[in-house]
Amino acid sequence: MTPTKNARLRQMLAQDRPVVAPGAYDGITARAVEHAGFGAVYMTGAGTAASHGYPDFGLLTMSEMVANVARIARSVSIPLVADADTGFGNELNVTRTIREYEAAGASGLHIEDQVSPKKCGHLDDKEVVPLDEFVAKIRAAVAARTDPDFVIIARTDARAVTGLDDAVDRANAALAAGADMAFVEALRTREELTEVPRRVNGPCLLNIVLAGKTPDIDIATAREMGYALTILPSLLFGTAMDMFQRTLADLRQTGKPPSSAGAIPVSERFRRFGSDEWDELRTRFRAPEADVANG
Repeated sequence: MTPTKNARLRQMLAQDRPVVAPGAYDGITARAVEHAGFGAVYMTGAGTAASHGYPDFGLLTMSEMVANVARIARSVSIPLVADADTGFGNELNVTRTIREYEAAGASGLHIEDQVSPKKCGHLDDKEVVPLDEFVAKIRAAVAARTDPDFVIIARTDARAVTGLDDAVDRANAALAAGADMAFVEALRTREELTEVPRRVNGPCLLNIVLAGKTPDIDIATAREMGYALTILPSLLFGTAMDMFQRTLADLRQTGKPPSSAGAIPVSERFRRFGSDEWDELRTRFRAPEADVANG
C-alpha cells in the first residue's frame, strides 16, 4: 500500500537528513514548493492572514484557517504541516481544531502558548498563557487526533517573554504531555540555536524567518545542530511582496509591462496546475459519434 501523507511525514522525520518545508499561503505557492522538489510544505499563518488582508495578529478564525488548509492540501501530493495559532481557544476549541485540520488534509500542525489574540512570533510585546493551560491544550490535541501519524507540534513563544530557560521547560513539559515535536520560537543568537536541541527532550522544529529575530542559518547547519524539521514561512511570502512592489513600481514609472522574453509560457503555467489532466477530461466522457448516431 502507498503510505498516506501523514505516514510519509513520519517517515521523513525519522530519517537522518534535513526535512525542509517552505511556507505556502495558497495553491500557487504550494504548487511551487512541490514543483521545486521539496518533500513537505508548510502553511504559514502570517502568509494566510496577509492573503486575507490582515496582519498576523490572530484575526483569522479557525474556519478561515481550515479552509486554507484544505486549499493547500488538495493542491499538492506532499505532506502539509500547518500553523494552528493558539488552537483558537481552550481545550474544547483545540479538540475541534485537530479534527478539522485532519479532515481538511493536514499531516501535522503546531499550537502555541501565546495569549489570544496572538502576534507573529517575530514581533515584540507578546504574552504567554500559564504553563498548565498550555499543557492542557497539548493533551487535548493529542487525544483528539484520529490518525496516530498526525504530527502534533508544541510551540512556545516564552523565549521573548520569560526567557530561554522557561521556554525550554515549556517545550519539555509539552513533549511529556504527548507532543511529537517542540518548537521554541524566535531564538535570538546562534548559541541559543545550538542550545535548544541539546536541552529539549525530543525532536525540534526550527523556524527561519526572512528578516526576523533569529539569525540566518543554512539548512545543513540546522540539521547538524539537531533540528528535525525546518520551516521557512516567509520565504515565498516575503519574496513575493518584494517582487510585487518592484514590478508594480517599474510599471508605474515606465509604463512598460515586463518583457515576455524568458518568461514561463502561459501553457506551462497552467500545466503546473494540472491542465493536461483537465483537458483530457474535456472529452473522456463524450460518446463516440457512431454511438450517438445509433442512439
